[in-house]
Amino acid sequence: MKQENIRNFCIIAHIDHGKSTLADRFLEVTGTIQKRDMKKQMLDTMELEQERGITIKLQPARMEYKGNILNLIDTPGHVDFSYEVSRSLSAVDGAILVVDASQGIEAQTLTTLTMAIDQGLEIIPVVNKIDLPHAEPEKVSKEIIDLLGISEDEIILASGKTGEGVTHILDRIIEKVPAPKGSPDGETKALIFDSFFDSYRGVITYVRIFDGKITKGDKLKMMATNTQGETLEIGYLTPDFHPKNDLTCGEIGYIVTGLKDVSEARVGDTVTLNSAPAKDPLPGYKKVMPFVFTGLFTTSGEDYQVLREALSKLQLSDSALVYEPENSVSLGFGFRCGFLGLLHMEIVKERLEREFGLNLIITTPSVSYEIARTSGEVLLIKSPADMPDRSEINEIREPWLKLEVVTPKEYVGRIMELTQGKRGAMKNISYLEENTALITFEAPLSGIVTDYYDDLKSVSSGYASLSYEMIGFRASDLVKMDILISGEPADTLSMIVHRDEAFGQGQKIVTKLKDLIPKQAFKITLQAALGGKIVAREDISPYRKDVTAKLYGGDVTRKRKLLEKQKKGKKKMAQIGRVSIPSDVFVKLLKK
Repeated sequence: MKQENIRNFCIIAHIDHGKSTLADRFLEVTGTIQKRDMKKQMLDTMELEQERGITIKLQPARMEYKGNILNLIDTPGHVDFSYEVSRSLSAVDGAILVVDASQGIEAQTLTTLTMAIDQGLEIIPVVNKIDLPHAEPEKVSKEIIDLLGISEDEIILASGKTGEGVTHILDRIIEKVPAPKGSPDGETKALIFDSFFDSYRGVITYVRIFDGKITKGDKLKMMATNTQGETLEIGYLTPDFHPKNDLTCGEIGYIVTGLKDVSEARVGDTVTLNSAPAKDPLPGYKKVMPFVFTGLFTTSGEDYQVLREALSKLQLSDSALVYEPENSVSLGFGFRCGFLGLLHMEIVKERLEREFGLNLIITTPSVSYEIARTSGEVLLIKSPADMPDRSEINEIREPWLKLEVVTPKEYVGRIMELTQGKRGAMKNISYLEENTALITFEAPLSGIVTDYYDDLKSVSSGYASLSYEMIGFRASDLVKMDILISGEPADTLSMIVHRDEAFGQGQKIVTKLKDLIPKQAFKITLQAALGGKIVAREDISPYRKDVTAKLYGGDVTRKRKLLEKQKKGKKKMAQIGRVSIPSDVFVKLLKK
């Protein structure tokens, strides 16, 4: 196939705007998959993706249409998986912007669209789901016209469900998306945009060839890691594997490298030939840094090794997941894991439980902080347990986000109130059209990470959408708050909080713990402490045994004597007794 007949494109859209269904229609219309073999969301290969109706992993597919090769990469829509989207954008020359005709432009669509425009991709706008009874294609088209500054005839009205407008989109791709640039005779350069480990064949990489060609049997070199491999098999995806003899300039496909460790073929690396290596690598895309951290522990101590192996296997297909061993007094041995956001965390936990049969306890999500020590050293900590002594700290910096919220204008006041309650500040407000506002905030990640998204959906009756990006670390008046149970710190419950919020947070935790910890035979004191200062306290009263029940008369001194004896016994028990906390207490506490 000639290079001028190749088109590489991806689909960008908000979660649940119908891009996977549209991809199904492309596969069907082009005859890539026969109608009898079709099933819903063909490119969502994971069971969890099909069950939740969301795309988690990008997936390439090659189609032939009117004498052209169309390489599609289906991408996730949720902001937590934007690292998957950034990979797709760097491997293609055009993007289909899909917007739901009943919902309009959402915040995450704007974020991905900005990334695509920055990459210089050709944008093809599509208004999808026009078959819905409450669809408003004219209104949504106007939003897109105002956003992109295009004419109305450039917008395609379509329905992934009925197939309406699908051939029109494919024709527009051939017409508008540029053919891949690059020289077939130049130095071989291929960008790895995804890689995973296969138990039987080793590391398999998904690549886009930018220059030259790779043939079966070629010795390969990964430029970033300086690792050498071999092309054991090469081919394209439909989305099944189709081996062929070579991949040439402009094509997208897979290479079975024979490597045994996925870290040797990193996403974003450049593959070249070992015999004639390229001088300079391709510009990769930014390495993704996780900024939500949580502890993962097994309910049974014997499963620790299983969890270790499960995380190492999962990391092979999810390069954004990071983890390191952690030990907790309350929960035993586990791992401190880093995620891109709460949905990413939830998906990883669910995959670990389903695919490896584990029963997991997850601790309160926290974020990373920068500690500027008095010695001048800057320390990055992921857990309150790593915080140095207060006397060694010059200042503590926390990560801040830029938030973009798209909402109907009647909810603007409530959303501003909610965000200001999380220490956020409004920076700008503009109107996409007369009833839809785009509000820009700056806020600390610690206030957003736990329940902000759920609260946002509540105050906006589900209409508001959110996207966010990191803007760096800022100094703040932060303190470490310990929760003491009968004078002993519960390390799992320690947290770093803003000084102004310490009293409220501490009171909330000790009040909830009072309801969750079962009574003992002695009094239990629950305290929230900032260093030596107690900011909140609750007591769990002990079981009372009526020691005077056996008395049937006599002097009152007999009664006092027994009560005094009981009091001494309880005092002694409080000194030597340990509070037994069931592990599900931590789970219930975190389920707020």
